[in-house]
Amino acid sequence: MDLELHPLNRGFVWQTREGPPRRLSPAQVAHFDEQGFLVLEEVFDAATLRGVTAEIDPIEAQVEAFLQTRENGKLFIGRAGALTFTPHVVLRSPGVRDFCAGAFFRDVCHDLVGPDVRLYWDQAVYKKPGDQAGFPWHQDNGYTFVEPQQYLTCWIPLEDATLENGCPWVVPGLHRRGTLAHEMSDLGWVCLADPGERAVAAPVRAGSVLIFSSLTPHCTGPNRTEGIRKAYIVQFAPEGAVIRQPQGDGAPQSVRADDPARQFPVLVGGQAPNGGGHG
Repeated sequence: MDLELHPLNRGFVWQTREGPPRRLSPAQVAHFDEQGFLVLEEVFDAATLRGVTAEIDPIEAQVEAFLQTRENGKLFIGRAGALTFTPHVVLRSPGVRDFCAGAFFRDVCHDLVGPDVRLYWDQAVYKKPGDQAGFPWHQDNGYTFVEPQQYLTCWIPLEDATLENGCPWVVPGLHRRGTLAHEMSDLGWVCLADPGERAVAAPVRAGSVLIFSSLTPHCTGPNRTEGIRKAYIVQFAPEGAVIRQPQGDGAPQSVRADDPARQFPVLVGGQAPNGGGHG
């Protein structure tokens, strides 16, 4: 597949995490390295998901209400009655903050990222019956270019994510090329028009987690049900990661991804930081 690389993607080499894993098996780590994604079954119990959902729902409702005041009910890639993005939940919910700092995420970060890791981004994404277009093929690092380019996305369905309500799809293997060139569309940034048979559906049951690289091309289909497909997305980057911000025709500015209010450490020297959350 002949693909153009992102202009800031120069000399990228995929890095395999060395050392014995804590949570994952060696086969799972190898699958992630080769395919760029991994589904872990039955990670969270129903009570935990209910608690996280109860924290997110009223915050998301404010986002939906705000979108309804906008012209055409739209702001950037959010669309009233169709698709809402609720970022930085950890700033408004101590319970969700503890969830993100819990033992599961610490272990997965140890196994796939490194010994020193921070929360990079968190957001709820609610796909509603009004979303009949789906969400286009993109890489997370195509929205905001981060170095190191490979960080980790944990996609957590708060209810079953199915083919009918808009589960994720991924393209295995392309993560090893680094960040691809993206173009803006009406629905968001796009790096692939149609990957054809290379695309793999990744339905995920509530309680399970889809893990993929920031470099794994993915999309979600339309919601053809009467319910809301609710998901919470948590991303983790190695300590010292920087955001490359374009500055017109000049060299991009680098900003450290270490906002103390929300990009808090989850691993320091391979261990939970003082005051970190518990599993």
